[in-house]
Amino acid sequence: MIKIRINLVITAVWIAMLALLLIQIYQTVQLYDRKTDDFKAKVNTAIERIVIKHEKAEARRRRVAVMGRDFRGQYQNVLREEFQNLFEVQESISIRDTVLFKEGFPEHYLIVTGITEDTITGLAAKQEVLARDVRQIKELFDKEELTLFERDSIEAAHLLDQRVMHKIIKKAKYINELMMETFRDNIYLEPSKRIDPATLNAVIYKELKADGLPTDYRFVITEENNLMVRFVQDVKHYDKSLDTANTYNAALFPGSILEDQLTLHMYFPNKRTFVLKAMGSPLIISFALVVLIIFTITYMFKTILTQKKLFEIKNDFISNMTHEFKTPISTISLACEAMSDPAMMGGQTDTAAPFVKMITEENRRLSTLVEAILQSAVIDRGELKIKEERISLTDIVRQVAKMASFRIAATDGELVLDIPKKDIYIIADRLHVTNMISNLVDNAIKYSKDKVHVTVKLEEKSDRIVFSVADKGIGIKREHIQKIFDKLYRVPTGNVHNVKGFGLGLSYVQALVDLFGWTIQVNSQYGEGSVFTVNIKKQ
Repeated sequence: MIKIRINLVITAVWIAMLALLLIQIYQTVQLYDRKTDDFKAKVNTAIERIVIKHEKAEARRRRVAVMGRDFRGQYQNVLREEFQNLFEVQESISIRDTVLFKEGFPEHYLIVTGITEDTITGLAAKQEVLARDVRQIKELFDKEELTLFERDSIEAAHLLDQRVMHKIIKKAKYINELMMETFRDNIYLEPSKRIDPATLNAVIYKELKADGLPTDYRFVITEENNLMVRFVQDVKHYDKSLDTANTYNAALFPGSILEDQLTLHMYFPNKRTFVLKAMGSPLIISFALVVLIIFTITYMFKTILTQKKLFEIKNDFISNMTHEFKTPISTISLACEAMSDPAMMGGQTDTAAPFVKMITEENRRLSTLVEAILQSAVIDRGELKIKEERISLTDIVRQVAKMASFRIAATDGELVLDIPKKDIYIIADRLHVTNMISNLVDNAIKYSKDKVHVTVKLEEKSDRIVFSVADKGIGIKREHIQKIFDKLYRVPTGNVHNVKGFGLGLSYVQALVDLFGWTIQVNSQYGEGSVFTVNIKKQ
């Protein structure tokens, strides 16, 4: 029985360990999934911001390309051509740069100087006009109103003739042509020539770093047919062999309907490491709990196995010891019989008779103890063999009560027997059932007060058979009731040892009850007595 219990405990421990491990693993996986979703959301947000900023950067780069053309020279030529019509003959026209500070900010201007000289009189006249430098032409894109010339308080600031302004504005078609040319280049050129991968890479790196995302990334650009865009110049992080099926992606030019449908794909090779780091303390705590659980369960399992081994060694020792005790007990018993035989002693038995009787009683008591220990060891190993048969429980109770009555009669006590007239039959082992009932009756007698009063009752109910033994003895305190069925346990009585026993009787009763599938209950009131009730299932 104990062996079965140990196996059940070991099985339960393994199941508990696996359950705890599965719970910890499940919680860790759930946490990892949440952190992965958070990472995905942050990356998608970052990519959307990247493509928008890249689109603005590309538009700015195109404008810079337009401004980088030789338009400044064209602009100055326009000024010279128009001023030729404004000044007198034999004039000289020069254009020089200047910088004027307006509200603390520098602005670039061109000073157009015209000098006319009358060859006859020798008189000369000088005229200056202040015009906005073409390097400030970006205001054509930034301001709602086209303002090329402004009044200024310095003496060099004169108004340009209206005809010059009209002529210059007509020359604005030159800018239109440049813009159309740039537009055609960006629409019809291949993506590898229209896109600057270094600029895109810089935008990606900056935005990822700002969002706290890993900067160890790979990216690639694909066209509508999922073909990789290949650039002549190699760019860091650009991977043409990237598998786009496992990437985060977004349209590269979301604000332009005329651009090709180019897609930016991004991949993070160390995403798992980044997510695990983001889990931080919860991951460490979960891992520590898993390690602690494994260590604790392993130690417990090892302790159980050690205790099981010690238990088996103890049972083997008890079994061997009790078997060894049987031989001298039997020899002592034979010697006592021989000493009680007048023929053997030559008629001189009267003197030794009291001593022989004492030896015989103590030998019988020792034999009972050895047999109880042997039965207990057999039960612990689960090797108790029972012989199931149909027996009359009424006859067994009557016989045990009759034997107990002789013992009680010497103390002026009484035993009340309450059993039905008809026989009550059960399926059990006669020997063990007899021993069980005897132990309960003996305990009732031993723990009674000076005057023994024991009631043995047997009754048959609809679903079970109830056997009970009640006494009016010293009773049992509540804190000891759950322990009285433990092996070798005896209720503490201080220094008083007037009740003989070894603490094996009730443990034997409990083992038999469990073996037969019955139940036993104890009701006790300290100082007033106890009632032991055995419920037997009908078969």
